[in-house]
Amino acid sequence: MSQDTEIRLQIGVLAAGAWGTALAANWAQRHQVTLWAREPDVVASINAAHMNRRFLPDILLPESLRATVDLVDLQDSDVLVLATPVAGLRSTLLALQAIYAGKALPPLVWVCKGFEPETGLLPHQVVHDVLGDVAAAALSGPSFAQEVAKGLPTAVTLGSADLALAEQLADWLHTPNLRLYASGDVVGVEVGGAVKNVLAIATGIADGLSLGHNARAALMTRGLAEIGRLCERLGGHRETLTGLAGLGDLILTCTGDLSRNRQVGLALGAGKTLQETLDALGHVAEGVGTAREVARLAEDLQVEMPIARAVAAVISGELKAKDAVIQLMSRAQRAE
Repeated sequence: MSQDTEIRLQIGVLAAGAWGTALAANWAQRHQVTLWAREPDVVASINAAHMNRRFLPDILLPESLRATVDLVDLQDSDVLVLATPVAGLRSTLLALQAIYAGKALPPLVWVCKGFEPETGLLPHQVVHDVLGDVAAAALSGPSFAQEVAKGLPTAVTLGSADLALAEQLADWLHTPNLRLYASGDVVGVEVGGAVKNVLAIATGIADGLSLGHNARAALMTRGLAEIGRLCERLGGHRETLTGLAGLGDLILTCTGDLSRNRQVGLALGAGKTLQETLDALGHVAEGVGTAREVARLAEDLQVEMPIARAVAAVISGELKAKDAVIQLMSRAQRAE
């Protein structure tokens, strides 16, 4: 199907946080979109005032966008988009499984980034664990919710083990403001999106300590090498990390002040505690949980990831931010 072919789909988006709302608003330009939220006040605000005052204030949403608290209202969707944090992915899938009660689900797209807490599974592994072999893809790339909601130009990657499915979904879900590139490397897309959040905390810490632009560039570059090692160890391809889901997302998250993970790092570098930081943030910063899982994976799989492990140690309170810098800089010399 060519991109010029106009097709109007029913799209169900699960979770009305900033990212889910921004995507739903974007897709409402082309399709009939229903946005599910747990919070009745969010649903009421979207349907009556066309605003998500809790999670995406000051953005006027399309009047055609409909919100609901009832998952059953998404049953006729042609595509289901899961915008819950990775920690809530499994429970969301189980809820969908119960509603569909043995009927085939439409293609699934998830937009969370990270590893499932405790299991260390990537999102596509969680989906397979719950639902088996289903049509599914991961959406990832450099994309701040506020900018997508405002209709500013954005490009992301859709990764699936089924490249033809990724291409079809990219065709369906593109809009004048949102360009999608298909990839057959779902592991690379997911690992790039997950670990860059940890590196954003690292660069935030460095900037919070006023270590300069040289340090930030070094952390990003050596951090990309760490992502590559883990990606390959998990079965992905390093080449994927040169694209939007790797380098693109890394640059944005490590340098853009809209990044929640960068904000966490800035606060930690300035001497605030993790709890103080998260309380002030008021939103999920997925890099905090991801750092713990990445450090554990690095140890279990014997993958060299000193920056990620240092971030995990700072988050857990084992290391102070300044001591983490000293530890990294005093490592044995090695070839690049």
